[in-house]
Amino acid sequence: MLGTEKPKDSQTINSPGDDTVNKSRHYFHLHLVSDSTGETLMTVARAATVQYENVQEIEHVYPLVRSQKQLDRVISEIEKAPGIVLYTIVDEELGTRLEQKCRELGVPFVNILDPVFAVFQSYLNVAHAHRVGGQHELDAEYFQRMEALNYTMMHDDGQIWDDLDSADIVLLGISRTSKTPTCIYLANRGIKAANVPLVPGIPLPDHVKKLDKPMIVGLIASVERIQQIRKNRVLSINSDGYTDTYVDRKEISQEINMTRRLCTEHGWPLIDVSRRSVEETAAEILTLFKDYKSEREDRPEN
Repeated sequence: MLGTEKPKDSQTINSPGDDTVNKSRHYFHLHLVSDSTGETLMTVARAATVQYENVQEIEHVYPLVRSQKQLDRVISEIEKAPGIVLYTIVDEELGTRLEQKCRELGVPFVNILDPVFAVFQSYLNVAHAHRVGGQHELDAEYFQRMEALNYTMMHDDGQIWDDLDSADIVLLGISRTSKTPTCIYLANRGIKAANVPLVPGIPLPDHVKKLDKPMIVGLIASVERIQQIRKNRVLSINSDGYTDTYVDRKEISQEINMTRRLCTEHGWPLIDVSRRSVEETAAEILTLFKDYKSEREDRPEN
């Protein structure tokens, strides 16, 4: 079992005497060793590396390391390309051996869950259970996420209109306002999210306006951002199927105003995604959804 190496761009590491070396970017090897899928490590590593400009990691990922033989191969790879080692290994014998080898090689290492376990144990006064991959068990929450994801994919971009009342959240927005990726992110949190496109000249169906159960949220962005994304979209698919109005600033402005009016008329919350990542947009929606559910629970039954 060898780790997967993922250089993040086409630039290469050159020898010190190579005149072609890129002096503006520093590369380093980053080894991520996990006895589970490695997703936790990758999330933490990327959150850290993005904070360093002109520094580029070459990522080596080693998932499902659960035996001495598998660890031998990991150590061999670290010896070939020394660098930072981040790991999550529950087995104490494997973890200790990896740390000893890192000390011998003189490379830095961190068990990223150790500080978290220490805080939990200190506060709860209970030792952790040493369960490998416990966060990926096929429990009710897992199946809820899968059901939500299936629902979201079936209801992407207004594909199915008839059963939108079974959604938890419905996102409305004109083209290129990140409706689909936001819905997928919400689905991964167990939320049934559907999205409905707002198209100039085509009124929103009455039954969508009358939806009672789901929370409806409008998404908008700045004219400049939508125009840029749409232009890139047209160029990427090399298509003449789009009219000039699709990328026209005036037309885009009118589409945005249409969304604003619609949301104001029906009292739906509106989120500007211009400077937000999908994760930030989803976090705002989840906050609104929490309040929405509380309000619904407080309503008197008819």
